[in-house]
Amino acid sequence: MSRTDLISDAFTIIRNAINVKKEEALIPYSKLLLKVCEILKKKDYIENFKDIDLGGFKKIKVYLKYEGKKSVISKIRKVSKPGRRVYLGKSAVPHVLRGYGTGIISTSLGVLTDEEARQKGVGGEFLGEIW
Repeated sequence: MSRTDLISDAFTIIRNAINVKKEEALIPYSKLLLKVCEILKKKDYIENFKDIDLGGFKKIKVYLKYEGKKSVISKIRKVSKPGRRVYLGKSAVPHVLRGYGTGIISTSLGVLTDEEARQKGVGGEFLGEIW
């Protein structure tokens, strides 16, 4: 099966795993998704992640985080899609949920959170948001 939008697929897999209260989710492997998982771990949305080899192809195992029975992730969504890319200038980087959420932006300096992009004064493709 050919996948055209790995980030969207990964966000959907995580969202579905949270809905059925799974402890972990297997998402497709890519260097970009590893950077996104680093941001999710740094911002304390997931417990941990690691890349695993499943007999010839790689996956990323994401360990989801819960507080009691409620997931730490309330919503995770893709903003920039293959049919409609969303690019932001350095002055247009939004505050996701008025600062309570996190935006994920692919910049020339790498994949950054919205806060880091504002501090470094860069814009880029607005990949997704999470809260």
